[in-house]
Amino acid sequence: MIAASAAAVGAIALVGASVATAAPTIGWRLVDTRPHDPGAFTQGLVRFGDVLIETTGACCPGGTVESTVRKVDPRSGRVLERRVIPLPLWAEGVTVFRGTAWHLTFYDGVAFSFSPTTLAPASRVTYPFQGWGLTVQGGSLLASDGTPRLRWLRTPDLRVTKSVVVRDAGRPVSGINELEMLGGVLWANVWPSEDIALIDPASGRVRAWLDLSSLRKRVQDDVDVLNGIARDPVTGHVAVTGTFWNRLFVIRLTEPVPPATR
Repeated sequence: MIAASAAAVGAIALVGASVATAAPTIGWRLVDTRPHDPGAFTQGLVRFGDVLIETTGACCPGGTVESTVRKVDPRSGRVLERRVIPLPLWAEGVTVFRGTAWHLTFYDGVAFSFSPTTLAPASRVTYPFQGWGLTVQGGSLLASDGTPRLRWLRTPDLRVTKSVVVRDAGRPVSGINELEMLGGVLWANVWPSEDIALIDPASGRVRAWLDLSSLRKRVQDDVDVLNGIARDPVTGHVAVTGTFWNRLFVIRLTEPVPPATR
């Protein structure tokens, strides 16, 4: 897949007779640094009460490493509980909606609901798209599939009710991955980069970018990309991590997200 970085989408694009303005890159500050399991190929991250629920992928199609869904202490990074998801399923984005947790699978054509308290599986639902990120918006699940398109899903059958294409400067943004709704703004990891797009979910327009590439310098060598965004249960700020990262970082914005209309 072709990654969209903040630099790539920052070009000026013509839309009709007018010039579309690229979203700015805005500032952020590191609040805290905490341990994270370096063996976790993080695919989804979400707050549930005073813990984090995390899904980890199988690392590679046809591999022998099983996916997991787990409850994690946000302070110590300790895995409190885990459930192994049998091969060949590959767990992806995760969220909690009306007391039920849901996670997608990458290319297996199914999604699952489960208890966020016990991690016990509840249901298996056919899902005809690739599974990447998952969050909640407007009374529905909101999913990404690695393309610029976002889809709203009705529960419990996961039927698509509407969709939108993510764009910046009039251009579609590919690689939309892990998702989190925070304060009415959709935060999205953009694969394979350390950029986060801050998106207006109604229009799909990117309102701003975060460049978190400096965080990668703070983790051990031989890691994969930034992936995982959640409200931090401890501070209320934003927790981010990456695949095989040995650190979880808590950040906060140092300037407001620009308005949805520019």
